[in-house]
Amino acid sequence: MCGTESRQPGFKPAMPEQAPDLDLRPGQPLRSSMARWLQQCPHCGYSAPEIAQAHPAAAQAVAAAHFRALLNDQSIPPLARRFLAWALILEETGALHAAAEATLQAAWVADDLAKADFSRAWRREAVALWRSGPPLDAEQTVRVVDSLRRAGMHEDAEQTARRLLETGPAEAVAQVLTLELRLIEARDERRHSAATALPPPARRPHVSHQPSVKRGEGIRAWLRRLFGRD
Repeated sequence: MCGTESRQPGFKPAMPEQAPDLDLRPGQPLRSSMARWLQQCPHCGYSAPEIAQAHPAAAQAVAAAHFRALLNDQSIPPLARRFLAWALILEETGALHAAAEATLQAAWVADDLAKADFSRAWRREAVALWRSGPPLDAEQTVRVVDSLRRAGMHEDAEQTARRLLETGPAEAVAQVLTLELRLIEARDERRHSAATALPPPARRPHVSHQPSVKRGEGIRAWLRRLFGRD
């Protein structure tokens, strides 16, 4: 990107041993390794999972005034800035759903630092990016519902959940939406584990004892691995 060199640590993610949150934030130990998910050039600020090569359109994003302003905004926690920088680059390249994911990850950083205002704002931005991209599937829409709830946008969250329920989604998705509606009614904006909505079948190990969701695989694929269901 800028022709300079920097030393970047490698990262091999550990398999989560706990259930993910309803928005699919993975459980421990992967949960606590966010500082190693992205690399960032200390010279130009380019951020990505691997910075040795860049998407051709990324140069325009890195040179943009709002990207430079983000890097210089000391009110934003440094790790969150890294995820938001990656989100801006993804948005510039047209990968809107991936940009939403990176923005949500910035919200996870804010959660860990008890920065509630940032957490809500970045969840709202993630929802806007998801809705600006290609049509969402049921699992992605569940994440939108959870993000809206946790951002305090209860009416939008409820309407989105009920619209999806009217389509007759898969049983697992319906179970999560039912829990989301209870949380919305209670104005509960806290994080909740997927294990709360999806109790294990009889004579099966508890969900928290199983491998958690892989990044990007979605609720249905995670359930297939977890319970051996089609």
